[in-house]
Amino acid sequence: MRTTPETVAELIARQWGDHRPGLKSEGTPVTVLSHHQAAQQAAVRAALLVDLLPPGAEPHLGVLLDNTPEFPFWLGAAALAGAAVAGINPTRRGPELARDILHTDCRILITERAHLTLLRGLDLPGVRILVTDTEEYEALLAPYAGAKPGDATLGAPGAPRTPGPATRLLLYFTSGSTGAPKAAICTQGRLAGAGASLARHFSVTPDDVHYICMPLFHGNAVIADWLPALAGGAAVALRRRFSASAFLDDVRAYGATYFTYVGRAVQYLLATDPRPDDRDHTLRLGFGTEAGAVDAARFAERFGVRLVEGYGATEGGASVQRTPDTPPGALGRAGAGDDLAVIDPATGAECPPAVLDARGRLLNGDAAIGELVNRGRSLFEGYWRNPDAEAARTRDGWYWTGDLFFRDPEGFLYFAGRTDDRLRVDSENLAAAVIENILARWSDAAAVAVYAVPDEVAGDQVMAALALREGAAFDPEAFAAFLAAQPDLGTKMSPRYVRILEALPTTATNKVHRVALRRTGFLTPDPVWWSPPGRSGYRPLDAGALAALLAAYDSQGRRHLLEIATTAR
Repeated sequence: MRTTPETVAELIARQWGDHRPGLKSEGTPVTVLSHHQAAQQAAVRAALLVDLLPPGAEPHLGVLLDNTPEFPFWLGAAALAGAAVAGINPTRRGPELARDILHTDCRILITERAHLTLLRGLDLPGVRILVTDTEEYEALLAPYAGAKPGDATLGAPGAPRTPGPATRLLLYFTSGSTGAPKAAICTQGRLAGAGASLARHFSVTPDDVHYICMPLFHGNAVIADWLPALAGGAAVALRRRFSASAFLDDVRAYGATYFTYVGRAVQYLLATDPRPDDRDHTLRLGFGTEAGAVDAARFAERFGVRLVEGYGATEGGASVQRTPDTPPGALGRAGAGDDLAVIDPATGAECPPAVLDARGRLLNGDAAIGELVNRGRSLFEGYWRNPDAEAARTRDGWYWTGDLFFRDPEGFLYFAGRTDDRLRVDSENLAAAVIENILARWSDAAAVAVYAVPDEVAGDQVMAALALREGAAFDPEAFAAFLAAQPDLGTKMSPRYVRILEALPTTATNKVHRVALRRTGFLTPDPVWWSPPGRSGYRPLDAGALAALLAAYDSQGRRHLLEIATTAR
């Protein structure tokens, strides 16, 4: 009887001897390696890694690559050797990039020629850099060509150790809007379990092909795409960097059946020009976060593909499981063993259930929205060398997710944004994601982001950034009429300011770059419309109106808040 693998190393080793297609990558024609060949390449790099790591050093390597085959090869190599990979974000620059590499104690950095300019001038003492697309790199690998899984593991001289469930495999940075990113610790046991769970949940088989277009330096692509493919015996197909225009062509070329997404990737796909063959493909499922109910419905209607929204942070502290009876807009209920509650951080008390109208729209957001907290067991394994961040996550014996949710009377949980995205307008707490979901119903909106800007007197005001659909122009009267027709748009939720952009700024993981939007506020060369206090409708925030508005900030002694927002990082 075949036992369930307890480590990622076992999942890699299980590929040995499997000569079905296992890894596909860009090219004309598409490059295809078998599962066996992929495992062989991981074993070669594991042997090299064991020889290159200095004695006594933390067994950590940084990977600064796009989604090339070398990335999964090195993930597999680290698993086989008992080492850990720190995914390095190529959108980071200068001291921030150096900090990520050094903070995670990487003694080896795997990169490619395209990223060498990022490293120029950085002080990286004790870090050996391997450049994958060079002859020198191929020469380093050559002596290990005969390596097999299990040949090379880290340990004391003469006493190698087999990687176990508690062996670190990932040090993956969590995205955050403020402060330095935190490196979440992920062990082989937890990751193997997560991959197996998703493979079962989505019925992954060797006939599937998992399309990896989200960046592998981020937990979504590894945990929700690569690992369930490993667990289910599916092939993976790599896109170097996400491209909305190339998405369907890739899916067809690879025969992809499954993909993951984060942030605004779904919006970008919907913004592409419709084609008569939009439903002519092999995809059966998309899994991710933050698409929103409106765009998920649009995606299913246009492409014929069901999107499943999930919730489970890289840290592993809490998860929400979707069940067949999950209502539209909800993510599901608490996973097995979790005791999830929606808590008011100010009082520590549980928030009351949501009041929803007949169309599922939230009517008591001020009371019902709070932070999602796991009061039961937690799979959180800590942050690398960051005890303060660990303590903040696990205060009072609970795991605080940092995410806003509300719960309906039947116990289903709904995502309402990040705690950093809470606004306080006229003493009422609002969640940006709730307002975004309402604004996304506007037919002219291709993408929406909501964030706080300082009010000239006290608290915050709501500002919305809108990217319009192709050919649309902002009609202030139509927009105001749309807002007035939304029954769940509370009196404090209507945007005071509306900024019109061609496209929303995004991070490397396709999430809206809210820090950049908040930093600019309404002080931008882009067109901004506003609804002055006590007036109805929207009008341009022209030079005269802006001067009068800034004078109001001056008169209240709050002009400095705009300057703080502009310079904050």
